[in-house]
Amino acid sequence: MPIRNFSIIAHIDHGKSTLADRLLQATRAVSDRESRDQMLDSMDLERERGITIKASAVTVEHVYEGETYQLNFIDTPGHVDFAYEVSRALTACEGAVLVVDSTQGVEAQTVANAYLAVTNDLELIPVVNKIDLPAADPDRVAMEIESVLGLPAEDCIYCSAKTGEGITELLDAICRMLPAPPESALTETRALIFDSHYDDYRGVIVYFRVFDGSLKVGDKIRMMGTGRTFTVTELGRYTPQPVKTQEIGTNEVGYMVAAIKTLADVRVGDTITLDTHPAPEALPGYEEPKQMVFCDFYPATNDEGSGRKADFEALREAVEKLQLNDASFTFDVQHSEALGFGYRCGFLGLLHMEIVQERLEREGGVEIVQTAPTVTYNVATTDGEVIEIHNPADLPDPTHIAEIREPIVKIEIICPDENIGDLMSLCDGRRGIFRSQVFISTGRQMLTYEIPLAEIIYDFYDKLKSITRGYGTMDYEIIEFRADNLVKVQILVNENPVEALSLICHRDNGEKRSRVILQKLRKQIDRHQFEIPLQAAVGGKIIARETIKAVRKNVTAKCYGGDITRKRKLLEKQKAGKRRMKTVGSVTIPQEAFLSILDQSE
Repeated sequence: MPIRNFSIIAHIDHGKSTLADRLLQATRAVSDRESRDQMLDSMDLERERGITIKASAVTVEHVYEGETYQLNFIDTPGHVDFAYEVSRALTACEGAVLVVDSTQGVEAQTVANAYLAVTNDLELIPVVNKIDLPAADPDRVAMEIESVLGLPAEDCIYCSAKTGEGITELLDAICRMLPAPPESALTETRALIFDSHYDDYRGVIVYFRVFDGSLKVGDKIRMMGTGRTFTVTELGRYTPQPVKTQEIGTNEVGYMVAAIKTLADVRVGDTITLDTHPAPEALPGYEEPKQMVFCDFYPATNDEGSGRKADFEALREAVEKLQLNDASFTFDVQHSEALGFGYRCGFLGLLHMEIVQERLEREGGVEIVQTAPTVTYNVATTDGEVIEIHNPADLPDPTHIAEIREPIVKIEIICPDENIGDLMSLCDGRRGIFRSQVFISTGRQMLTYEIPLAEIIYDFYDKLKSITRGYGTMDYEIIEFRADNLVKVQILVNENPVEALSLICHRDNGEKRSRVILQKLRKQIDRHQFEIPLQAAVGGKIIARETIKAVRKNVTAKCYGGDITRKRKLLEKQKAGKRRMKTVGSVTIPQEAFLSILDQSE
């Protein structure tokens, strides 16, 4: 049976998941009675937000010119934060269906995904979707695809994933235009793991594509990366319901159960081979994702001792299971005096961070306190070394720092003509460097800027959407680490530095950023019986200060006459007591204070 392996790629909200639903119905993989919207989006979180978070692989069959084709396709996410899911999906395919909304046209992530597919040497089929809408202009969008991406306008397939129009033509084009998988290079078995998840009853379930040889139920397999061996107890395909099979052959996709109970035994990108007849070398696997946003997760508990330890164990189990299903998420143990033990976690972006937190709380059943996000910095020391810093608290002594380099992103913004001036002002205010301005079509342009990543991870995307009334889109990629006048701002509470609240920023923005933080801290920290100074310092210089006034008792209330020295004597005694209390007293910082620097709005 001929095989075609392909992915569905597009900008967010251009109809990938709906198109996948129609492909399942057109190939009779699901009946009309079983069908529902977002069939492949299995998580409640995906349905609530209307976005795809995890790539989903499905096997269906389609008859073209009297021959039955096996189609293995993957519905991928569209948001830039889940680009690693897309890159892994494209590695397992020979072609891609590029979906473009006929009312919106080519967007920023459309361009990024198309280039990603071309880099992987994939054959592209352009699809103009949503042609049933009154505002649709498929001919204009087809010309846009030709001018921006270089794909011939006459090759575009017009379809409506909502009504089903053009779906059969698309299936025929997939069978006709996409190349067949290459012939097996080896006689030994090699299968690439592209995803996995943990099941409480069956252990780790592994999703793979066979590149050489085949896998059968009962085979003794070896993970070439870890060296661990297992016996295959179940094989199957998703159609989209799981269907068991006895064998999965060359270039086919499926899932495997092999009583794998230890999470560390499975790694995405690892190669499966037979233990009795192993392959000489592993498949190339995947390039390691580069995490760009970091923050700390701590269990939200006020208990001491065994209660806090139990919460940390629950968090550890939850993050290990989630990493199995999300290979772009990383974590390391971290300790804070205020919050106890937790994890320093790495993400591909802010939405990725938000989704991971929600999944941990829903799927892992843990409550989390999250600190403010930071980015990676490279620090060149006076000794000539370059060290990577994920946390401002890890910065070496200022006397040993030659320069601090921050990550710079190339950001591409596609927006309407009337918003160009406002967006340029926004980028300039974020220390952006203008690179180019390209006219895409009538009424739309593409701006290219180089901006520090730290300047866009907070609220840049929200401001972009607000300025363009939702019509602006953006895509970014890290291009280099560049030195600038960066400093570490320390936050001092009662003259004691709190490392969890420290941050790295440009010297020109230090006072403004720290003043906002101190104002928020003043509202979060309760008043004590002594005055609490809140300060921000760069090196030994205080650049901002706020004061939490003391809770004061009126000690002179009982004095209703007599000499003024009686009142002075009582006030001096109170003053001395408060001075002594300030030297020995400690300030309790609530957990909410550690979230106060997440929101940078005035």
